[in-house]
Amino acid sequence: MNLRARLAATLALALLLAGAATLWLIRAQEPQPALIAGAYDPPRPAPGFTLDGTDGAPVTLESFRGKVVLLTFGFTHCAAVCPTTLATLAQARSALGVRAKEVQVVFVTVDPERDTIEQMRPYLAAFDPTFVGATGDPTALAAARGGYGVTAVREGDGPDYAMAHTSSIFLIDRAGRLRAMMPFGHDAADFVHDVGLLLEG
Repeated sequence: MNLRARLAATLALALLLAGAATLWLIRAQEPQPALIAGAYDPPRPAPGFTLDGTDGAPVTLESFRGKVVLLTFGFTHCAAVCPTTLATLAQARSALGVRAKEVQVVFVTVDPERDTIEQMRPYLAAFDPTFVGATGDPTALAAARGGYGVTAVREGDGPDYAMAHTSSIFLIDRAGRLRAMMPFGHDAADFVHDVGLLLEG
């Protein structure tokens, strides 16, 4: 190969490499899909628990492996926050269409004194029949809350007492990893966005 041919080949290779580098740089600078919820970086194994489920089976995170789990804590006598959360999650599942079967909502009570299986089952079914409620003895429930940093404090002494509690929703991926925490107040579209990313990830 003569000098002119070598120079031409070298120039062509340099242009090719420069073009590839430019394309990589452009793609690297493009905004990447990100979770709207506050992400756990790096993801960590979601704290496990074993509780009694409204579907008649023990509730464990392992039993939902392969699905995205939306985990929330609350109580059936909640005046506003809990029903709003559950209604939002039901809207999100509906918006996901056929992919909704890959998503499981788990509602862990912070009020075992009133939230029996018989109380929780129709309450949750009114939002979405696939929602699973979980209860158990106070020690097991306290351990489950502790794993997620959830607090629950009784307010009032009469039969109509309330429970002040953490209202965030925890997003757990198919592999059982805790990926994000969505504060109360987000709409269904935000959950659809984040769940979609976890389903694809």
